[in-house]
Amino acid sequence: MKPPSPDTVPTDVYLSFVSSLFGNRKTLFTGVAVHILTYVVVFMSTRASIYLVLCLAFAAVFVLRMYSFRLFDAADKHNFTRADIASWETRYVIGAAATASILGVGSGYAILIVQDPLAEFICIAVTMASMVSIVGRNYGSQKAIDLQTLACCLPIIIACLMSEQLYKAIVSIMLVPFGLTTRAMANGVREFLYKNVIASREISQIADRFDTALNNMTHGLFMLDAHNRILVVNRKACELLNFSHQEQLKDCEFDVVLRYGARHAFIDGSLPGLIQRQMAQLVSGTLSRTLIQFNEDQFLEFSASRRADGVVILIFEDVTVRIRAERKILHMVRYDPLTGLPNREYFVELVKEKLAARSGESQVSILVLDVDDFKHVNDTKGHVTGDRLLVAIGERLKQLAGSAVLPARLVGDQFVLFFPNESNESDIDSRVRALHAAMTGTYDVDDNSFRISFSGGYVTMSSREFRPEEWQIKADLALFDAKLRMKGSCSAFEQEMDARYVERQKLKDDLREAVEAGNLLAMYQPMFTPDGARIDCCEALARWTHPEKGSIPPNIFVQIAEEMGIVGGITRFMINRACRDCASWPGQVAVSVNLSAQDLRSNDIVHIVAEALDASGLEPTRLHLEVTESCLMDEMATVRSILADLRAKGITIAIDDFGTGFSSLSYLDSLPVDVVKIDRSFVRDITTDSRRFKLLCGIVDLSRALSLHIVIEGVETLEQLALIVESNLADIIQGYVFSTPVPQEQVIGMVESLARRQSGLRHDHVA
Repeated sequence: MKPPSPDTVPTDVYLSFVSSLFGNRKTLFTGVAVHILTYVVVFMSTRASIYLVLCLAFAAVFVLRMYSFRLFDAADKHNFTRADIASWETRYVIGAAATASILGVGSGYAILIVQDPLAEFICIAVTMASMVSIVGRNYGSQKAIDLQTLACCLPIIIACLMSEQLYKAIVSIMLVPFGLTTRAMANGVREFLYKNVIASREISQIADRFDTALNNMTHGLFMLDAHNRILVVNRKACELLNFSHQEQLKDCEFDVVLRYGARHAFIDGSLPGLIQRQMAQLVSGTLSRTLIQFNEDQFLEFSASRRADGVVILIFEDVTVRIRAERKILHMVRYDPLTGLPNREYFVELVKEKLAARSGESQVSILVLDVDDFKHVNDTKGHVTGDRLLVAIGERLKQLAGSAVLPARLVGDQFVLFFPNESNESDIDSRVRALHAAMTGTYDVDDNSFRISFSGGYVTMSSREFRPEEWQIKADLALFDAKLRMKGSCSAFEQEMDARYVERQKLKDDLREAVEAGNLLAMYQPMFTPDGARIDCCEALARWTHPEKGSIPPNIFVQIAEEMGIVGGITRFMINRACRDCASWPGQVAVSVNLSAQDLRSNDIVHIVAEALDASGLEPTRLHLEVTESCLMDEMATVRSILADLRAKGITIAIDDFGTGFSSLSYLDSLPVDVVKIDRSFVRDITTDSRRFKLLCGIVDLSRALSLHIVIEGVETLEQLALIVESNLADIIQGYVFSTPVPQEQVIGMVESLARRQSGLRHDHVA
């Protein structure tokens, strides 16, 4: 390899070479002392005064060189350019070459002029010794080597050649290879040192990069030897484990460091047993990864790898944020976000855990609570208020449940509670019913006060018979039974409920088939004028004859249809059948059809009625549509709009069962109503109860003041009819006093019979 020149080596290496020239100044003091002493001896031996002059020259050059050295020491080398470094190299080379020149001149003068063997020997010996030292001191500058070698050897060679002594001339020529060898040795030293400087610099750079990477890792790192002593530790490890002196941890035992070096990071100032075992397993290689909780606010995840030579590398990171996020996600998965109660899935898990932890068997209960009329709260007060009501219910549920009962939210407005009965009380049913009763009461939300009741269904079973897939079915059956009985009641599951449920489900399937196939019947109850002389209208009543069970009462199958959401199919069937049948009736007899709350939730009913009228050819004025007050409670604006559209087509609108709902009088003024059908409850006992009769009269007076047509339902006796006729309370009478519901063929016969009777009466009157 060619020795590097100052033009090719990096600037920092060039500076290091030049700096080496200005180092090791003790050799300069030794050299100048030897040189001066030597020339003093030569002077004393030869009495040649030139050697005294040369001694002064040595001293002068030495002083100048020392001054240059001090200037170099004081210079700011960090800002040196290559030109600055070359300038300092030149200064040094001039001083070194001057010293070498004095030695060469002294030796040449001794050979050529003095010609004293002792003087020649002393001068040449000192000069050659100095040349040997040139390699060790001046390897950093090729210029210094070349000039000093030339300055030492050239005067000797010239003097030997001019002495005309053959052997001296031959020997002097030998200085040429000696000088070249010296030069080559210096170059070799410089090349070797250059390689080492470059290698050292690269190693230093690699070490710096490694150290930078190591100490800027997001993970903590320990490297342990086979004896569990720390070889390497990075800054992040010290931060995570609260170590303050990173450099002092090297060669310390890892267990000791963890136990005593970071006491404030651990519980009670030392590693808990679990953490200590986990660390031991990691270091031994029996565990490759583990999560360690050092305190409530710090989770570290460790992974370990073990090399063949026994060195263990531990890498760990702070996963506290991740653990918190995972716990938050787990909480979101397990708990209802609105009430903070466990959801259904987690409730089942908790119940299983409680049952698995039991040592003995006992009776346990699960209660399902359903908020009565919760939809009414949402519709009247808004969903925000409804949600806050659920939160208030959840809080009361937690308070009443305490630690002995496990509450949860199933879905919507349904809640569930598990009674583990850990004290093995025999009367667990009374505890369930007591909690159900305690939940009923007043809830204050957003300056609103709600009187809330709950329908409840519960199942009591042996703790060993608990089946997650069965408990809700049984509790729901009990809840369904409670709702059928009365809102706000609580029912326990009984085995016959299961049979009734299966039977009801079968009835639902059969009803769906009957509605889809049109296998329903339409019966008609005539509505007469008070004198009974004419049928004004007939109310269409749906009937269903089951192929196996026979006739199913309307209050049962209509309720089932509403639960299933298929009551609209019954309405469509009845409107089409009623319009078609009414079109075949003689005279101007009208037909009346009942609409359900579901029918009035969209404008579809308007299209259904229009299609039925077009298909049958029935005049719109002969079709009456009846709505109950319960239909008007939800979405009042939508109902008003739909009824207005129907009335605009010429259809008569009637309120059925008037007086049995809420705010009845307000409906008379705000809705497009033509007819008021007063409920049968106002007719009952009017012949014996004067207060009830006065109430009926008041309703009639109010309705007539609003120009409404009055139909009184449920007139069953002649006494009731006589009192109503005498007081002129009704425009139309509907009840068993005149007729029960009849088939459409019989309606035709009744209309024709009444027409013939009226014709006969008129004939007799004329006669």
